[in-house]
Amino acid sequence: MTTQQAKPALQTGQMSAVAIADNFSDLHPPFSTLQAMAESNRCLYCYDAPCVTACPTSIDIPSFIRKISTGNPDGAAKTILSANIMGGTCARACPTEVLCEQACVRNVAEDEAVEIGSLQRYAVDHLMARNLSHPFKRAEATGKKIAVIGAGPAGLSCAHRAAMLGHDVTVFEAKPKPGGLNEYGLAAYKMTNDFAQREVEFLLGIGGITIEYGKALGRDISLADVKASFDAVFVGVGLGATNNLGLAGEAASGVDDAIDFIENLRQASDKSTMPVGNAVVVIGGGNTAIDAAVQAKRLGADEVTLVYRRGPENMSATEFEQELAKINGVIVRYWAKPVEIKANGRLMGMVFEKTALDASGKLVGTGETFEVKTDQVLKAIGQKIKTDDLAGMEISGGKIVVDENYQTTAAGIFAGGDCIKSGEDLTVQSVEDGKCAAIAIDAFLKNA
Repeated sequence: MTTQQAKPALQTGQMSAVAIADNFSDLHPPFSTLQAMAESNRCLYCYDAPCVTACPTSIDIPSFIRKISTGNPDGAAKTILSANIMGGTCARACPTEVLCEQACVRNVAEDEAVEIGSLQRYAVDHLMARNLSHPFKRAEATGKKIAVIGAGPAGLSCAHRAAMLGHDVTVFEAKPKPGGLNEYGLAAYKMTNDFAQREVEFLLGIGGITIEYGKALGRDISLADVKASFDAVFVGVGLGATNNLGLAGEAASGVDDAIDFIENLRQASDKSTMPVGNAVVVIGGGNTAIDAAVQAKRLGADEVTLVYRRGPENMSATEFEQELAKINGVIVRYWAKPVEIKANGRLMGMVFEKTALDASGKLVGTGETFEVKTDQVLKAIGQKIKTDDLAGMEISGGKIVVDENYQTTAAGIFAGGDCIKSGEDLTVQSVEDGKCAAIAIDAFLKNA
């Protein structure tokens, strides 16, 4: 058994507030007007553009880029927001490198795609900074009331589109702030300057939307009561529970869920007071694992090791995110799974077993183990739906079952976002789900 040595002790203030501020500044600094104009002129404005097909919300990308190039960024923003009301967040956090930018024809001609995400951010930020009246108007009031459960990307997108269609919307949110993943689950360097809250404030400018906080499904409100009080219900609860390692000692101090670590960091008013280990181990292969590992390193951890049970090509984290981890000094170890937590009053280490694929392609342990000394373990091995008060709705494969109109097996109840299986668990997909569900709810109410 091989051993990596590390000094123990969970500490705060490992870096100065100035250094922390620099480490958590904007990952992708915004374009200047000059940069935006130059980049927009690289677009070929393709007919039947593949970038539009690659975007889950089908933003008319050539059209908005053309508007930027002609000096009309506010018009560009309206084109974006008409398809994706949370285009500001998606411009910052969307994996454009595997969506619109991957599909860009410039990849073939020049080996470098148009920076669609940065152009999208430029346009939306330009509009929001001007504090103009909301760019969309509500239709004539229908007198119908819609309940939305969850103020995450899917719920807020549904609420906005439903309000546009003339319905009155009440959103029930368990946490004290709206935004869901955008507020609590994305790395701080992706969502600087309180953008998630500024975007929600902008979205609510449509009118007709009320948010009630501290209202968790199954704890404070029941689906039956909500359904009885509203004409239709949209469920956008996301994936609120986390998977466990299933190992003894998992409750030991220092063993935490990565999503809780990220949330605590996002909500910390002074990030230099955020406790972090000297030797941090992150378990997982998705973007959450990368976000946790990079942020632990940027908080001042001496050593951060990310361990994944398969190879890099199997990670759900994009190549960009994987490279970001390495650039930030994260040690990445592939083909290993956790088998033991070592703790004696405090966390001491993790034992991993090396893995491989057998002849049938099944992942198996090799019997060879190694130990990593650690004083903080962050688990990022997936999330699952909390089934609290979802009675009456069919659940399959850990997701709420919906039809092509986003309606669940419970009449009058619709769902979208990460809690259903509609595509990748991405903010942009959740926004599309919410928008389409609102249109389906509108048709349902008209036919009721």
